[in-house]
Amino acid sequence: MTLNPMKSNSKIQKRTVEFKAHSRNLFFHILTACNLRCRHCYINPEQHGTNTLDIDTIKKWLRLFSLADHSSSIKRVSDTNVIFLGGEPTLHPDLAEAIREARQLGYASITVDTNGYLFNHILERISPSEVDYLSFSLDGSTKEINDPIRGEGSYETCTLGMKNAAQKGFAISSIFTASRANIQDLPNMPRLLKNLGVSRFFIQVIGIRGNPAHQKDSDLQLSFEEWQSIVPETAMKAAELGMYCTFPKVFLEENEPFACAGLVAENYFVFPNGRVYTCPLCEDYPIHALEIKENKLLKRPPLTESQLFQLKIPEGCVMNRLFHPGNIEYDHKGRIVRKIACCMLKEELVSTT
Repeated sequence: MTLNPMKSNSKIQKRTVEFKAHSRNLFFHILTACNLRCRHCYINPEQHGTNTLDIDTIKKWLRLFSLADHSSSIKRVSDTNVIFLGGEPTLHPDLAEAIREARQLGYASITVDTNGYLFNHILERISPSEVDYLSFSLDGSTKEINDPIRGEGSYETCTLGMKNAAQKGFAISSIFTASRANIQDLPNMPRLLKNLGVSRFFIQVIGIRGNPAHQKDSDLQLSFEEWQSIVPETAMKAAELGMYCTFPKVFLEENEPFACAGLVAENYFVFPNGRVYTCPLCEDYPIHALEIKENKLLKRPPLTESQLFQLKIPEGCVMNRLFHPGNIEYDHKGRIVRKIACCMLKEELVSTT
């Protein structure tokens, strides 16, 4: 990724991670089934399907986004990172084989996002050399905070899974989805994660899609003041403990230009029903730019998300304006107070010592 230096102290470097043209990220949902029912889950079975891909299909779809294949629907790039997702991807009995296939196809990095239950004895069926990161979702520093969001018993299971993975030599990361249900607990996370052996900490903002959208859970969204008062300082604390930490830019400063990842980056969000989105904010709607049919990656005719990316508006992100207008603040004259950044634009903090 291209790194744009920002203000930093002598020990911690803070940078905005800009979009890189010659690499891509494949967010590959190999199934939508999950043992948990998280309050903020974005999976929408009506839009994403309920099927589980068989291993032969997984291999063929992995090939579509690799250097081993070249589709006229997407650019040929040198590096592709794959993130296996669900639902809960470790529920898939052939995840280990899928990981090995991705490695054989030359994927630059392989990550598995998991809720920590680690089904099908996955830690015994793969090695640290085969996967770059196991990324655990944990939304609180105690079970009292985490479990009402993710499900009873999930805190104990997830933290135990992280310990076991670290002991076996896996590189582990952790994802915290910040909302009004847990934002005050966020400052407690860095020390806990450091003790669990986490090397990368991702803080993400809740999106009003999937479950939150269906349940009208807009009260979970954070204001600019809430986000700014807690997230950057917590990220700095994590970096001071030696962890690599990233979080969404979310809000742009007055002089910062808006850039849309859908126009200048290569991110593909693939679902078991064959839908392929290039913007995660669109996933509740049938406006995906591409689709996989008969194991071929095809562009869809307009109108799709691709045409909407072209629109230039004062608010910044068109998709945020369309789907999450509650994020946008206007002054008494109806002027935008601050633009909303592309949800794929990240801030990065890393220790230089």
